[in-house]
Amino acid sequence: MSEENLSLKAKEALKHMRNFIMLHGRMPSTRELMKEMKYKSPLSPMLLLNDLAANGFLEKKTDGSYILLKDLAANESARTVAIPLVGTASCGMPILAQENIEAMIPVSTALAKPGSSYFLLRAKGDSMNEAGINNGDLILIKQQPTANNGQNVVALIDDEATIKEYQHKGDFVTLLPRSNNKVHQPIILTQDFKIQGVVIATIPK
Repeated sequence: MSEENLSLKAKEALKHMRNFIMLHGRMPSTRELMKEMKYKSPLSPMLLLNDLAANGFLEKKTDGSYILLKDLAANESARTVAIPLVGTASCGMPILAQENIEAMIPVSTALAKPGSSYFLLRAKGDSMNEAGINNGDLILIKQQPTANNGQNVVALIDDEATIKEYQHKGDFVTLLPRSNNKVHQPIILTQDFKIQGVVIATIPK
């Protein structure tokens, strides 16, 4: 199956989905897509979703929602690799569980270098704004269980993902906010927590 099999409306729907994902960090619902495309009934976008899934651009998840698997070729002229965009990492669920993946986003291989695994996460809040990570930015993460002092990491604490600066000394690890908002305080931990990966790049909202 290829792009040649898609109708103009299916291609338009794909563009709306891509833009919605980049803005909101998740796939639009059928009704949100209906509104974006100015349809009066949810049946029309449902038919387009089925068409895109049949042609390999979408995959239906177990909950009935969809994952964007690939974009139109015109948007992938550079050498890219498909990186999963993680929506909300649910409590108790692995961060890259299928239920958390909202889309597969093309990312340049100059950033996501072959031989390593990566994922994208949308930043929440202002705890790292002095490190150039702002609310709504997309963060490219290289998956690895360890980090060096001074690296910004994604850590799993109480089953929730947080982005902080990593500092390790003796038996303790400190996760430091880098923010002009003093409400954010360092998190002091022992070794019994999980690093999901290190921040490679920030893509502004």
